[in-house]
Amino acid sequence: MVSEQQVRDWVEGYVRAWTTNGRKDIAALFTPHAEYHEWPYETDWVGREAIIDGWLDRAPWQEGGWEFEWSILTVNGDTAAIEGTGYYKELGTFANLWTVTFDKNATCTMFRMWNNQA
Repeated sequence: MVSEQQVRDWVEGYVRAWTTNGRKDIAALFTPHAEYHEWPYETDWVGREAIIDGWLDRAPWQEGGWEFEWSILTVNGDTAAIEGTGYYKELGTFANLWTVTFDKNATCTMFRMWNNQA
């Protein structure tokens, strides 16, 4: 089971990694064989290295600045549901729903995001 505090820590790490775009910061979030799926963009990154490379390809999205608000909807066993809203000066506003499944060390094994431009 993952605790709400572990989920909070993980999301804060995610935001930190989105801020730094540091390979180590991104890698710390995901297990070696993690999966990252996003709709409607048909993003299917499998494996930590694929996730890092895909993530870094999106660095230009941050140009002009951005903000992210989020909250935990629920934690059930090893999986958390998180809602968030990203405000990007260059891209607009995006409403997100995440489900994140964790291993025993509170590292992500499966990330699923539904991303809707508001």
